Amino acid sequence: MPKVSEAAAAVPGSGILEIFHMIAGRDGILHLEIGQPDFPTPSHIIEAAATSARAGSGYCDRAGILSLRSVIQEKLARVNGIDVDADQVIITQGGVQGCSAVLSAVVRPGDEVLIPDPGWPNFEMLVRLQGASPVYYSLDPTNDWLPEPTEVESLISNRTALIIMNSPANPTGALFPDPLVDRFIEIAQRHDVTLLSDEVYDELIYDGGKPANAFSRGGEHVVSVYSFSKTYSMTGWRVGYLVAPDWLAPTLSRIQETVVSCISTVTQAAGEAAITGPQDAVTMMSDTYRRRRDRAIEILAAEGFEVPPPAAGFFLMVPLAEGADSKQGALNLIDQGVALSPGTAYSYTATNYLRISLASSDHAIEHGVARVAKWLKATDRGMTTVPAGSIVS
Repeated sequence: MPKVSEAAAAVPGSGILEIFHMIAGRDGILHLEIGQPDFPTPSHIIEAAATSARAGSGYCDRAGILSLRSVIQEKLARVNGIDVDADQVIITQGGVQGCSAVLSAVVRPGDEVLIPDPGWPNFEMLVRLQGASPVYYSLDPTNDWLPEPTEVESLISNRTALIIMNSPANPTGALFPDPLVDRFIEIAQRHDVTLLSDEVYDELIYDGGKPANAFSRGGEHVVSVYSFSKTYSMTGWRVGYLVAPDWLAPTLSRIQETVVSCISTVTQAAGEAAITGPQDAVTMMSDTYRRRRDRAIEILAAEGFEVPPPAAGFFLMVPLAEGADSKQGALNLIDQGVALSPGTAYSYTATNYLRISLASSDHAIEHGVARVAKWLKATDRGMTTVPAGSIVS
């Protein structure tokens, strides 16, 4: 019998989707497990896509429609302080395919890639699919989930091809301050490796913070990835973009032709409308996530559980007792009618955490987090389980 490649066989499954599929079709579940905005895509974006579809959709430039790349160029200057040519912008099929393109361009089988722990599980999947090995650097929960740069640099070897930095971060909501971003850039430059800066939550930042904007001061060593998914509630539209140095951008464009031919002109029209149209929906969604964050923390605190507020994004990491199994906790919470994703989906070290998605409805936040708080108390912060249906709110 034929066999799949060793690299493909090494790609792990997603602990997030494991929970998602487990509850598919079940009634009475309060959904706090998926980073899927509960807001509709703004109507002017939908109308732009419909107009484009009626006009006819066909092949386009492999790097993306020039008009979209040009408005992204303007957005980067306005929002991120990044000055680039439109030729340095490559439209991708969401942020994940953008990350995949970068790894395809700079990582060889047998190489090593530094990734955060906890971190977005797709990082490990993409690294293993390249036949490379992930090397994990720690994010410290006692230090706002920030890494120690000296540890990061100590992990670099002669096999290191790429460092992945994620700020604002999934799942922690951490926001790297400028000096820390500069340290990552210095490490990449000193060891002559590429730094992939994942900044897809760049417009969901609270309390006066700002995104990494690594490309603006990274020279030839930084490529950044962005997405329309979270900012504009466009997860299913699958539109993202890369910003790359001159030496890398042409290769990324060729990879796009190989893998996707080009991104749909309909969804690119939607992306252009998103950037050039009214931004009030972005402000409203960001304000709502911040309000939900504060309310979730308030509910947990009322039961005696203090959780530091994340600086960005729409996730809240809730600690269990030391040694508690977050996957077992997540399964027990399903029996209480609430779905979260376990820390085991994101980490090999911070496994005693549950991730709450604030991209759910106000009703789910209010009642779901209340159930979580009561469950934490009833189970000694996840050290035991309780009978199905015993936690109500």
